[in-house]
Amino acid sequence: MLITAITAWAIAQITKVITFALKEKKINFRRLVGTGGMPSSHTTFVTSLATGIALKEGVDTSIFALAVVFALVVMYDAAGVRRAAGKQAQILNRIVDDIYKKDFHPERLKELLGHTPFEVLVGAVFGIAYTYLCLTQ
Repeated sequence: MLITAITAWAIAQITKVITFALKEKKINFRRLVGTGGMPSSHTTFVTSLATGIALKEGVDTSIFALAVVFALVVMYDAAGVRRAAGKQAQILNRIVDDIYKKDFHPERLKELLGHTPFEVLVGAVFGIAYTYLCLTQ
């Protein structure tokens, strides 16, 4: 179950490199370890784990309830808190650029932190589907 969840996460991370390359027309291997982007690999990881627990332990168990709550917190954080922090970083970076007119080069804040709700949804669907296919064959 853990190997399946880790594998699902790794595939989601690799997919981020591919989707970035298609969108930006260049390959960026930093996307393998970066946050944000399509799909949400955090979501893939936790939904894969919850699905594995559902399949192996059952949906009427305490451990499945814990896994679902954990997954929902991670998904909310990805699409809510981290996405808002990324938007704030964008605005702060623009303010610094405007104030200093490029004469001063402070460390830029990381802008790609969270996910759109669609990126989270795709990560969830992938995590559930991948785990279902792996553990029911």
